[in-house]
Amino acid sequence: MEKTSATLKQFRYLVALADMGHFRHAAEYCGVSQPSLSVQIQNLEEVLGTRLVERGRSGVFFTPIGRDVVARARHILMETQSLVDFIEVAEHGMTGTIRLGVKATLGPYLLPRVVASLHQKHADMKIYIREGIPHKLEDELTSGLHDVILAQLPNRASDLVTEHLFREPILLAVSLDNQLSKQKSVSIKDLKGLSVLSLSPDFHLHDQVHTLCNDFGAEVIRDYEGTSLDALRQMVAMNIGATFLPALYAQSEVSKLGDVVALPITGRSISRSIGLVWRKGAGRSSIYHELADFIRETIKRDFESLVLE
Repeated sequence: MEKTSATLKQFRYLVALADMGHFRHAAEYCGVSQPSLSVQIQNLEEVLGTRLVERGRSGVFFTPIGRDVVARARHILMETQSLVDFIEVAEHGMTGTIRLGVKATLGPYLLPRVVASLHQKHADMKIYIREGIPHKLEDELTSGLHDVILAQLPNRASDLVTEHLFREPILLAVSLDNQLSKQKSVSIKDLKGLSVLSLSPDFHLHDQVHTLCNDFGAEVIRDYEGTSLDALRQMVAMNIGATFLPALYAQSEVSKLGDVVALPITGRSISRSIGLVWRKGAGRSSIYHELADFIRETIKRDFESLVLE
């Protein structure tokens, strides 16, 4: 009798179970009944001749070999999808759906104009935007959660393709009560001894702010770490300290609310570099290059504060 082979469906169910950590949730995600999903995973275990999953009172556990199979199954599914995407692009061009991951400190201030312009030019292209924790975006891209990410550079992984897009200036934000608020700009000398608020370590801006403070003699307030740019701005408005804010956020929120003053910094170019990143070998890589060009066109037209790379 010919031996039965593992199927892509079984691999999809296994990966879903690993991601969801629960049979019922995985079944709902895959659009099947829980018994159907359980049977398919049991069949996969029989085909492979080994136990992959163990049930416990506190949830689902994967055996050591089960974790390895999940990683390989995830890679197989991504390669299969890349092949499907390649054929779709070859036949239909810029259509379909792109799952775009982006950090919360960037997406809301850049993407609305990009998406609106893209919809006008390519009505059949849909972008599903998901905000993520900056330091986890690369891992989520590698695992297949995103097709492409808009991320701060440089990235760590060698198996990713990076298209540099632009540099975003970093501004100093101070309260209206701060004597620096009367100036049109600040120099590096003005930063010495300044008390500075920072985001939590989950954000790339955290590391950048700490480096700037070390370089310029400013002091990081370690008792307060913001969970968002809005939280930082509000603490600055109460004169708890100053902070560094990206230009797009300052252009959108600071200029609108007027509760703090955002000042350019002279004497040294301070910015963050942003790029579009995707997996090597992605079937829709030509589409991602086109998307990068489209973002540059939008920036050139609508965002004077950004510097194209």
